Amino acid sequence: MDSTNTSESAAFPRQFARTRRFSLGVPRNFTVSPDGQRVLFTRTRGGRDPIGRLWLLADGAERLLADPTALVGGGDEVPEEERLRRERARERSAGVVAYATDRAARLAVFALGGALWAVRTDGGEPFPVSAAGPVVDPRPSPDGRHIAYVTGRSLHVAEVPDTADGSVAGSGDRQLATAEGPEISYGLAEYTAAESMGRLRGHWWSPDGARLLVARVDTMRVHRRWISDPAHPDRPPRAIRYPLTGTDNADVSLWVYGLDGSRTEVAWDRTAYEYLVTVGWDARGPLIGVQSRNQRSLRTLAVDPDTGATSLLDERTDPAWVELVPGAPARTESGALVLTHDVAGTRHLAVGGEVVTPAGLQVREVLSTEGERVYFTASDDPVETHVWCHDPEAGAPVRLSEGPGTHGAVFGGGTAVFHGLTPEGPYAEVRRTGGTAAGSTATGGTAAPSSPTVAARVTALASLVETPVVTPRPRHLVLGKRQLRAVLYLPSWYEPGTGPLPVLLDPYAGPGMQLAVAARGWTACVSQWFAEQGFAVLVADGRGTPGRGPEWEKAVHGDQLTPALEDQVDALHAAAEQVPDLDLTRVAIRGWSFSGFLAAAAVLLRPEVFHVAVAGAAPTDQRLYDTYWKERFLGHPAERPENYERSSLVGRGHLLSRPLLLIHGLADDNVTVANMLRFSAELLAAGRPHTVLPLPGATHAPADDRVNENLLLFQRDFLLDALGAGRNPAGTRPPGPAPVHGA
Repeated sequence: MDSTNTSESAAFPRQFARTRRFSLGVPRNFTVSPDGQRVLFTRTRGGRDPIGRLWLLADGAERLLADPTALVGGGDEVPEEERLRRERARERSAGVVAYATDRAARLAVFALGGALWAVRTDGGEPFPVSAAGPVVDPRPSPDGRHIAYVTGRSLHVAEVPDTADGSVAGSGDRQLATAEGPEISYGLAEYTAAESMGRLRGHWWSPDGARLLVARVDTMRVHRRWISDPAHPDRPPRAIRYPLTGTDNADVSLWVYGLDGSRTEVAWDRTAYEYLVTVGWDARGPLIGVQSRNQRSLRTLAVDPDTGATSLLDERTDPAWVELVPGAPARTESGALVLTHDVAGTRHLAVGGEVVTPAGLQVREVLSTEGERVYFTASDDPVETHVWCHDPEAGAPVRLSEGPGTHGAVFGGGTAVFHGLTPEGPYAEVRRTGGTAAGSTATGGTAAPSSPTVAARVTALASLVETPVVTPRPRHLVLGKRQLRAVLYLPSWYEPGTGPLPVLLDPYAGPGMQLAVAARGWTACVSQWFAEQGFAVLVADGRGTPGRGPEWEKAVHGDQLTPALEDQVDALHAAAEQVPDLDLTRVAIRGWSFSGFLAAAAVLLRPEVFHVAVAGAAPTDQRLYDTYWKERFLGHPAERPENYERSSLVGRGHLLSRPLLLIHGLADDNVTVANMLRFSAELLAAGRPHTVLPLPGATHAPADDRVNENLLLFQRDFLLDALGAGRNPAGTRPPGPAPVHGA
């Protein structure tokens, strides 16, 4: 649709909120069976349907495997542990949002409303499996005979019932690992692992289904926070264990539990390496990654499951920190260890100790291994991420994905599901390079996987996401001496040379996220919508963002503020040199979380450049953040207090001379609302006017559709009013006269 239609532009905030940032209706969570004949995935029924369902693609057709509305009437009351898991995974839908399968992908299990459900992919209806209590993270054994799950912080194992006679009552449920107290759990990831390491799991089956690796978490020593809802003073506050920077982490150990009742602790130096960052169990045994508190050393250990003894396979060290790369470590069929090596500005793929990727190709994730092949994602241009294959018989790595975008893939039995974002939006398609395809109409047996370079048969998985009513019109730029990657969005109705446009910087600009990419994600749609309101919107990825190699990422070590702010200023000035229509006398900046912090810093420290800011969920005091994430960049606060002072806004409130809007969810358990409240009090004490918008009941990512809709409108009006722009009869706000600067 053409975004020149002002009614469509006005409708965008509601569409953005009702589609949950255009995430509903998108196929995701893919599993490919080892024979390549079945692909499982989740998807809602439409772009505004929030209920996730489990689907199967086989013999060229999609089939609905599990519909929560038919099973429990659409209800999805979940245990607190499951709610937290979903929040850590940034899950925005309900229903079937996660599932797990046995090795053959013949049995899928999932939790729904706290109940345990299973479904067989070769036919039949979903059936309940009796459980001892509300179920969290159910996972079937590789042979499909048992299901491990967590309830009441203890790990249970249930037998999968034989439904051939119509029986659905589970049998043989037993408590395998018992929590010894209210601060102990078995089989769940602790806060630090789930929020900052990307490890959402706490139990892993052995390939033969006879044993499990189980994480034991003791949070007794972890700092306690109390989160209350001031809008409901009748409700008691909620206590959470939050590992505040500089304080104790959870005590995490790893155990091997046998279905025969055996129990063996995995032994490593947990004092020197207190972070359990990765866990896996392949045909050669358990493989774990452990990291030191300062994150400068990462060890890969092989585990003897009989004795619990560990042996060192590899150790990575770095004077700043060792970056965790998703999917690593892994092993090929021959046992070659798959890791990444940071060498001379490039994050390489290393197999068996040998670097196998060229300089300049930045590895992003290890996807899987198949025989001796290794599938991974990497960027040779920061604005794109592609799927690659290392095949020792082929020599140089081969790129498998096509066209601009940010691509990923899941592989199995000569079938691959390619998925991601392109300039046209999200996509998912099944490709077959040999044998019987999951998306083909062929029948019969399967063939050995052929070379990934062979032309593939393709079946698209239907994406039911709504088309944004505002169409992004990105202009990709390379800016300044550091060659900053950026995107400029101009109003669709604007004619170049007809007058200057106020500028809105709309970055993230922090670790772990890129926005200036060749793909239409939800952030691009929001930036274009702000452009339609009368702004020239600039999005720039500076130092500290991923995709440009380890030196670029680690340029913020010890100082997360100065380089990030410098790059935004440089990007603004360089963009104005290329696009004269940018009015540098009227510059706004907005952001959430890290970029909310950056926005507030911009008007505090560079008021001659930035004239108004919106700061959402901003960590104004870095000492209030968690151990793993913040100590990675700034060190231990007792050892490097100057880094925290340098990278915080507290103590600088007296510098404010521009309009500033602070937004914060009062139930935020990631960036506590104390950041906003204390900083607002500091501003008031210094006599610095500002605006505060509290969000009762909202966490770090507000879930209420009405809140998300009106947040965009509130921010727009605040920014434009501060810049002196007025509303025209068509409903947009064109450039106005130069404002009177100052708060």
